[in-house]
Order: sequence, then C-alpha cells, then structure tokens
Amino acid sequence: MGLKVLPGPSMQQRTTLRLGGTATAEIVVGHVNDLDELPGALEKLGVPPLMLGKGSNLLARDGELPLALVRVPEPAKPEIVGFSGDRVTVRADAGMGLPAFLSWVASKGLAGMEGLSGIPGTIGGAVAMNAGSYGTDMSRVMRRVLLFSPCCGLRWADREDVLTGYRHFAPRTVDEWFLVMGVEVDLKEDSREAIKSRMAETMNTKRASQPLEAWSAGCVFKNPQANSAGRLLDEAGFRGRQLGGMAFSERHANFLVNTGGGTSADALALIAEAQSAVSRTHGIDLELEVKVIP
Repeated sequence: MGLKVLPGPSMQQRTTLRLGGTATAEIVVGHVNDLDELPGALEKLGVPPLMLGKGSNLLARDGELPLALVRVPEPAKPEIVGFSGDRVTVRADAGMGLPAFLSWVASKGLAGMEGLSGIPGTIGGAVAMNAGSYGTDMSRVMRRVLLFSPCCGLRWADREDVLTGYRHFAPRTVDEWFLVMGVEVDLKEDSREAIKSRMAETMNTKRASQPLEAWSAGCVFKNPQANSAGRLLDEAGFRGRQLGGMAFSERHANFLVNTGGGTSADALALIAEAQSAVSRTHGIDLELEVKVIP
C-alpha cells in the first residue's frame, strides 16, 4: 500500500486538548509491510517522529512544530491466541481504541483490565505510556509487545525485554525511536456480568470525580510517592484556577481543560504556576504526566 505523507497536520485536530500548532507532516502507515520505508521517509523530511494514537496525553505547543506524526495501520479485530491454565492470551493491534478493546474482552468473559475503563486513546498509546488506574496498569497484563525500530525492524519483545514503571515504558534493546504495533495480554476468565459490573462501577466513579466530557489530556501531573497530585493542587488553590481559555477542572484539580479558545501558551503558563505553588506550599516538585510536544 505504501506510505502516505500528508503535509501540515493540525495538532488541534489530533489531540484531545484541542491545542497546538501545525506539524511538518503526517505519515500514514497503510500496512506493516510498509514500515521498512519509514526511516527513509523521516530522513527525507528531516524532522523527528511523533507516534500518534488518539492524542489523549499530549500538549502540543503553538506555532510551526518540526516533527512528523506517524499513524499506524487500521487495526484488525482482536483474537485469542493461547491458553495457559486459567490464563487466556489475547492479541490486539496498536491502532485499536482502548475502550473498544475493553468492551471486546468483556464480551468474551475475560477479566483483568476493568480498572482501565474510561481511559481514552489506543492500545498502542496505553502500552507506550503504561496507562493505568484503579490499581492496574498495562504492564500487569502485558505478555509481549510488537515493536518496530530502525535498528531492529519489526519484532516481538517479551515482558522481560522492556522496562516499565509508573507511566513509563522502554524497550531494553532500543535506544532510538520505536513504534508499538501490537500487544498480547494475559487475562483471566470470569463471568461477563461480573466484568461489565466492575467496568460500570469504575466508569461511574470516574464520571463523578473527573471531567470526562471536557477537552482534556487526562491527569497533568504524576502522583508523587504516597501522595495525590490532585490533592496537592487543591490545597494550593488550583481547583478551578483559569488562565485565558485554560483551567484546572472544578471537578478534579489535576485535570487541565480547554474551556474554548485556549492556547498552549496559556496551558504551559498555568502549569508552571501550579508547579511553583505546590513546591512553595508543600516542598514537592510535581512531574508532568502529560507529554509536551515538542
């Protein structure tokens, strides 16, 4: 099918925060067989790549952005590929939406990822940032991951071949850019009703405490050790704090939302104010969870 190179993609249209300027190009990978052409296409453009899923954890800067967005192929349906004791292995393509995947495994009576309900984005993005909530994350269920990199091509990496941590994922043998192309997860059989009930409970809890319908990138800051970034921001007076078109949510202080007409400059200035205030009042340096691009 070949690669498609599209000029000047808007980051406002490709991120859930609806912020940012214009990237140099967007490279659409039609099929995994086209991946070998990707390093050459990037070299020709002369800018680094940004692997893009649904753009749900990104804060893109304003203006012209010297980078090339890379979009993976359209996903096939997930499939069950193995059984081991009470474990069932499921394979999914990186481009599949995480909510759709959770619905699919629930329909098959497969449990272990219910805590991820309500997280937007794709499977690939969830792996690449080790997405997690409510006591689980991708690393807990991941068996192996399909990666593409210039040095190693397309290959499966076993769980022990990658480093994971709180919102962290890194292949041990790749020291350059890489693409997550697929993943296999190990899940447990359970009743569909029990799984769907836990998913609904998770969603109801999140709806009550998080601005799920707002233009947002999720949590702005990582939770410090044995602490809550939301609580620290709340105590520092940042719940509902607004600058231009950007604000920390009234519902959850660690969610930065675009109220309409916000700019990345507004967002970055408000983030800096919050970090300074929390450092001053609590002696804690908040670390960004949202990824600032570039």
